[in-house]
Formats: sequence, C-alpha cells, structure tokens
Amino acid sequence: MNMLSSTFSNVFNDNASVMMALLVFLAAGTMAFSVMAFARVRGSVKRRTSHILDESERQANPKRSLRYSSLKVVAQLIEYTTKHYSSTNDEHMKVLRRRLIQAGIYDPRGVAFFFIARTALAVGIAAAVFVARPMMESHGTTFFWLMVIVGGIAGYVGPSMYVDRRISTRKEEHRAGFPDFMDLLVVCADSGLSMEAALERIGRELGDSYPSLSTNIHMTNLETRAGRPLKDALERFADRLALDEAHAFATLINQSIDLGSSITDALRVYSDDMRHKRLSRAEEKAYALPAKLSVPMMVCIFPVLFVVILLPVFVRLHVGHFF
Repeated sequence: MNMLSSTFSNVFNDNASVMMALLVFLAAGTMAFSVMAFARVRGSVKRRTSHILDESERQANPKRSLRYSSLKVVAQLIEYTTKHYSSTNDEHMKVLRRRLIQAGIYDPRGVAFFFIARTALAVGIAAAVFVARPMMESHGTTFFWLMVIVGGIAGYVGPSMYVDRRISTRKEEHRAGFPDFMDLLVVCADSGLSMEAALERIGRELGDSYPSLSTNIHMTNLETRAGRPLKDALERFADRLALDEAHAFATLINQSIDLGSSITDALRVYSDDMRHKRLSRAEEKAYALPAKLSVPMMVCIFPVLFVVILLPVFVRLHVGHFF
C-alpha cells in the first residue's frame, strides 16, 4: 500500500503539467455538459408550453423573430398598396382589373401583387445584372449599363407578359369549350330547365374538361342567386371569358328576354352557328398545315435526300478517277 502511494505521488510530482491538463479537461467537459443539459431542458419546456397555449394566446404573444417581422412588413406593404390602388378608378386601373380577372386572378389584392411584383422584379433583375456583370467578361461601361437597363425593363414587363400569357391560355380553353357549353345549354332548355338551373348543371358537367369555363359559369350562377339581374350577370360572364362569342351569346339572351321570343329557339340557332365555327377553325388549321410543314421539310428532309441520292454518284466518280 505504501509502495502504491509512493508510486502515484512520484508520477504526480513528475507529471504536474499532465495533471493540470486533465483537470482543465474535466472542468471544461463538466461545464459543456451542464450547458447542454440546461439548453435541452429549456427547449423541452418551451415545446410543452407551446402546446399548452391556445391560438388566441399565440396571436397575442407572437414570436419576435426575423421571419415574423418580415411577414409583418410584407403584409403591411400589401395592405397599403391595396388600399392605395383600390381608391383609384381611372381607365388604366379598370383595364388592369379586367385583365387580372380574365387571367383568373380573382383576389382583391391582385392589383397590389401585380405592382409589387413589377417593382421587385425590375429592381431585383437590374441589381442582379449590376452585381453579376463585373464577374463576366467586360465589354465597356456603356454595354454594362445597357445590360442593367435591359434587365430592369425585362423585370418591369415580366408580370404583364405573364398576365397576357394566362389570358391567351384561358381564352383558348374558353373558345374550345364554348360550343359544348351551348350544346348542353340547348339540351337543358329543351328539357324545361330554367337558365339558372341550366347554368348550375352545365357548370358541374364541364368541370373536368374545362375547369376555367366551369368556374366562370359557377360565378355567374352565384351572381344571379345573390340578386344580380340575368342580363348583367351574362354581360359580366362575357367580360370574364373575353370572347366575341360570349358577348354575342349575352346579347342574344338579353334580346330574347326583352322581345319575349323563345330562348330555346335562339339557343338552338346559335349553337349550330358555334358548331359550324368550330368546324371552320379545324378546317382552317388543316389547310394551313402543308404550308407550315414546308419549312421543316426543306430544312430537315431535303438535305438528307440529296445526300442519299448524290453520295453514290460522287463515290463512283471518285473511284473511277474522273476528278
């Protein structure tokens, strides 16, 4: 026993630095473990208390984080922009609201989103070009600022082009589904259904094939249920579809109501006209197909034919030493 104690004392006396390092390591490890345990316990307590708090208390005491502050600033910006542009009723603003509705954007804050997106894209793309251009090959200061201006213009025009693209896509769907809408409307009128009941039934039938047209029909039906006259509801329906056929349909129904004529006969005649127009558009596309295929044939097929025909002749002339 005395031998062991003397041995340890000799080791400790000889390796005082090693013992000091070991003590420092143990102290640091104990402190780190304590901090981790405290953080873990505190996190578990926070999670438990977050489940106890109800929704009203969470809204009354929101987290003061960067995400919350950013969302609050964005919400205030959207609210301010919506309030500013909702009070403006000039001709340009009415045209913009009509375009957004035709594009399928029915949110009352759509105008605010449009202008915020236009400003953000213009500034963002111009700033991105300004930052990224020095990293590329330099072509002079004039070209650099020209690229920045072009980027800003592209960002400014981008939302408008997106809205126009959505309008054109939806117009194609409406134009393709409007003859079917007229045929179903004639069938419903022949069966004795009223205009409101016919619109409701047709809206359900066209939901899978033409969802945008079905949505507009459902909106028209809701407007008539809310007390809007059928004439005004059909006019707004035609404005949302942005089709000449829809405007002619609304005019036809309004004139039939004013004159007291049979709506079923008018719908049957107009349905036949729509069917002939769709057949005429299909024939027009079929007749234009050969002219459209001429350029791909000249570019892709004729050079291959020339090579296949002339290559054997060229080989024989070359083998026969004619040139």
